Amino acid sequence: MSNSSTSADPSAPTGGPRQGDRRILLTGVTGFLGQAVLRSLLETTEHTHVTAVVRPKGSLSGRKRLEQLLRKPVFSSWADALGAEGQDGKAVVKEAFDARVDVLEGDLTDMPAIEEPIDVVIHSASSVSFDPPIDEAFRTNVGGARNLYEALLASGQDPHVIHVSTAYVGGIAKGLRQEGSLQTDVDWRAEYQAALEARDRVEAESRRPETLRSQIRGAKLRDGRMGPKAVAAASEEARRAWVDERLVDFGRTRAQSVGWTDIYTFTKAMAEQVAEELWADAGHRVSFVRPSIIESAVRKPFPGWIDGYKVADPLIMAYGRGALPEFPGLADSILDIIPVDYVVNVIVALATQDVSRRGDEAYFQVVSGASNPLPFHEMFTAVREYFVEHPLQDDKGRPIAVPEWTFPAVEMVEQRFRAKELAAKAGSAAVAFLPATRRTREWTSGLHKATSGLTTLRMYIELYRQYTKTEMVFDDANTRALRQELPADFLEGHDFDVTGLTWRDYFQQQHLPAVTDLTKAYSRAKSAQRKRASRPAPELTHDTNALAVFDLDGTVLATNIVQQYFAVVRATRPRRVWPAEIGSLLAAVPGYLRAEQRDRSELIRLVNRRYKGYRGEELRSLMQGEAGRRIRASIRPEALEVIERHRAAGHRTVLVSGALDVLVEPLADLFDEVVATHMDEDETGVMTGYLATPPLVDEARANWLRKYALAHGADLPASYGYGDSHADASWLDLVGTPTAISPDLGLYAVAKKKRWQILEW
Repeated sequence: MSNSSTSADPSAPTGGPRQGDRRILLTGVTGFLGQAVLRSLLETTEHTHVTAVVRPKGSLSGRKRLEQLLRKPVFSSWADALGAEGQDGKAVVKEAFDARVDVLEGDLTDMPAIEEPIDVVIHSASSVSFDPPIDEAFRTNVGGARNLYEALLASGQDPHVIHVSTAYVGGIAKGLRQEGSLQTDVDWRAEYQAALEARDRVEAESRRPETLRSQIRGAKLRDGRMGPKAVAAASEEARRAWVDERLVDFGRTRAQSVGWTDIYTFTKAMAEQVAEELWADAGHRVSFVRPSIIESAVRKPFPGWIDGYKVADPLIMAYGRGALPEFPGLADSILDIIPVDYVVNVIVALATQDVSRRGDEAYFQVVSGASNPLPFHEMFTAVREYFVEHPLQDDKGRPIAVPEWTFPAVEMVEQRFRAKELAAKAGSAAVAFLPATRRTREWTSGLHKATSGLTTLRMYIELYRQYTKTEMVFDDANTRALRQELPADFLEGHDFDVTGLTWRDYFQQQHLPAVTDLTKAYSRAKSAQRKRASRPAPELTHDTNALAVFDLDGTVLATNIVQQYFAVVRATRPRRVWPAEIGSLLAAVPGYLRAEQRDRSELIRLVNRRYKGYRGEELRSLMQGEAGRRIRASIRPEALEVIERHRAAGHRTVLVSGALDVLVEPLADLFDEVVATHMDEDETGVMTGYLATPPLVDEARANWLRKYALAHGADLPASYGYGDSHADASWLDLVGTPTAISPDLGLYAVAKKKRWQILEW
């Protein structure tokens, strides 16, 4: 019962298995558990050679993706064991890695042929999301397992397969859950086929007229000002999101209808059926490893090692931030946690030690509930003590006080979260009707963050409550018996005796410091991102192929087209008619606001219709006098400075506006090109009240800009854009450096999402 010990052939070529090596095929190597398994095989075994199944991603080959793992902390202990330091050390690690690890380029959903000899297969790949669309979950967890076993059968080989599953694979139950084959009447083939067909059914449902009308209405409300193409794109995006949400609901509901907590545990159960039917029932050896909730390492690769948040961590950190005042769990239920290195050690034992078990004895639950139970209230106490002693800080650097839980009923907690969600959404809807100011933009951002956070927390509560109110206890008799059969020298480096763990010490000394550091790293990254977004623009690069495109109203000028019209009235009409004109304008404002919300071009048409009867020459003369000087004086000083900077950098400055061309003539000398709205005039030069051409706003401006750039040989990715309105998002998206200037709430949301610079002028 020891490692495969035939001495290696020193003349064997680097980059392939040596004579006597135990050849292991590993799936899921880029995941949390897979990384740890590969590290252990490389660091603690001498006569093993690993072939990892890795799919290419974008321009990265599977081999390149695997090599990138070497930069991760999980492999630092192996590098230390090799004596690798500095630049030369990296070469040592790379050489050792190349000698012992090959890659089978491919994906389990499209499994390549297995042509090289294989002694052991460790199948740890799966989608670990609890709530994916039903077809994705089945395609990955069930279809992937089927494809792997069919490839093994096609290879004609008889390797020992270690199939990694989950302790929760037995579904919702009470009492002791023993190891052994699942007893279920659910047919994996029928469920797999139904899951794949579900997308076709939901896709068809999403294309029904009543569903599409609902998506269109929502898209018009959100993105109508950007233009019809933007509405269509937003409507289609909403339809796709609706499909995914529906398929998530399909998966959750189907799993619960046959006795599982969620689609993850359901598909893992079906994958076990695949392994039993295709591999075990055909006379081949398969061992099932069923871990419970896998969390950070106790010892290897180093205490507290974790690769991103795991199952319990989002809730723990939400509690530490004071965002989780209550949680619906049974205080005396058993929270079954297992450190990742314990799971790895069981897998490595099965892969490298000559222990042969079949039938129900080949199911190994790697758990803590039976041998070293952790009541939920004890975990909470350990977590609370830690955050009382080591509080997180809020945005102002103040310590966050954590609450005391009373473990109320599920329904009570969900009602509270739902009420908070509805209040935040109502607040967001109310703010949307307010004018865009610095304060309302802050409110919008805060309410969006609150709504998103509450929705996420409620989702976590729904997903995890089955794990924190369970009355199941997982037996680990087979796992304990396996440990008794292993040699002492193996257990020295690969022990998995869970009875030796003190949970309070594990959480407070290892796990919580690790996830807290992870949270701080995320916060630092976000803070750096915010600083990059808010810092002043870098010095402009001299580039004669770059454009600097400016909107007028609300960007270069603080005024709008209604104010510009009234300025014309004041300059051309006697004082006695001003009150009537003001009254008429005020009466029209609600209609103007509604038009602005629907389509900016509609607003421009409505306002410019008031110029009916004016002469173009009269307005031009007016702009050459005091009225023109007032317009010139109303230029925002920040805008003037930026325009000058662009001109100094050799950029072609362009002003595009829905305002009347005659009214922007006083600004013409600031720009290389001015494009504005022209009014139709009759044969006597009197304006008819109609536009000569449609206004260049939203998508029309974007289309114009594309053609303009092509005609002038301009480089749009090297260009700049400045706008203030949601309607400007369509064309701002075309330039490499878009900037939102004192934006309305619609553009503010787009700019935040796309990480555009936001400036207050």
